[in-house]
Amino acid sequence: MRIGVLDVGSNSAHLMVVDISVGEPPRPVTAVKRPTRLAEAIDARGAVGGGAVCRLVGSVGEAACAATDQGVEELIAFATSAVRDAANQDEIVARVAAATGVRLGFLSGRDEARLTFLAARAWYGWSAGRLLLVDIGGGSLEIAHGDAQEPALALSLPLGAGRLTREQLPGDPPSRKHVRRLRRRVYEELSKAAAEVAPGLDGGLPVRPVATSKTFTQLARLTGAPKRKAGPYAPRVLELERLREQIPVLASRTAARRAKLRGVSRPRAAQILAGAIVAEALMTTLKISRVDICPWAIREGLVARRLQAMSDPAAADDETARLTQAVPAPRPAGRPALRAVPQLGG
Repeated sequence: MRIGVLDVGSNSAHLMVVDISVGEPPRPVTAVKRPTRLAEAIDARGAVGGGAVCRLVGSVGEAACAATDQGVEELIAFATSAVRDAANQDEIVARVAAATGVRLGFLSGRDEARLTFLAARAWYGWSAGRLLLVDIGGGSLEIAHGDAQEPALALSLPLGAGRLTREQLPGDPPSRKHVRRLRRRVYEELSKAAAEVAPGLDGGLPVRPVATSKTFTQLARLTGAPKRKAGPYAPRVLELERLREQIPVLASRTAARRAKLRGVSRPRAAQILAGAIVAEALMTTLKISRVDICPWAIREGLVARRLQAMSDPAAADDETARLTQAVPAPRPAGRPALRAVPQLGG
C-alpha cells in the first residue's frame, strides 16, 4: 500500500510518501516540502495572519496534488501546535478543506510524544533498551521514556522554539536581559517536568537519550555532526558542553548572521537561539551529557502505527484513524512545481 503523511508544522508543510507492506520496512518513495512560516505570522491574539493562511492553503494544495500524482491510496494529514493552538484554528481548517479537499486533523501534544517515541523505537530497535526521547518543535517540547514500544511516560510542554522566540525574545539580536529571562523561565518549567520524568529514569538500568526534530539536528550540525549528505546512518550526536559554547555565539548574532553558521537554515535562524536554550536546559536538568540524533520522528511514527494496524487490526487506534482520509480529487487550478527533498530516514 502507498500512503502519504502530510505534516503541517510551524515552518513547512512536509509530505512523505512511502510504500508499506506487512513484514517489510517502509520504503520511501518521495517527499515534498513547502514553506508555511506560520510561527512568524501569529499575532498578539494568537491568530495566524491572512497571508500565512493563504500560503498554508497553497502548500497543502501542492501536497495534495503530489499525493495524487504519486498514486497515494491513503493520506494521513495533521497540523501541529501552530495551527492546533491558533485562535483562528477553525477558520484555517475550513479554508484548507474548502480550497484543497484536505481535512487537517490534530494530535494532542501527548500523542505527538507517543508517536515520536514509537518512531525512535522503530529506528533503534529493542537492543537500545530504555529510551529517553526529546523533541523540540515550533510550538512545544515533547518528552517520553520507556523500555517498550509505547512510552511509560509522555509529556508535552509549551516550550517550542518558535513560540518562545515570539513571546520572549524581541529584538534581532535580543538583549541580554531577554535572553536571561528566557533561560530562567525555561529552567523553571523544566525543573517541574524533571520531577515527573526523573523517577522513571532511576533503577540502575541504562537509558539511551535520543533527540528528534530539525532544531536538534541543526544544533548537532552546528556543533560538528556530519552533514545531511552523509546519509541517515551516519552517527550524529549533540554534546552538552559543545552546545553551551554556541549559545553566546547565537545570542550575539542577528538571524541573518546565524543563517551563515554551519547547519543553521535561514527559515530557522530566528528561532535557533531559543531552541538551543531549551536543549541546554533540558539536558542539564535531566543530567544528560549527550543525545543521539534520531532521523525518524512523528511522520515515521504514524507510518509505524499504520503498519501495526495492517498486521494486527487490534493495534489500530483512534489517533491515526481520525487523521486518515482518501486523497482528494485534483483541483483544476494550476499549481507551481514541487521541490523534492532528500530523505533523511528510511
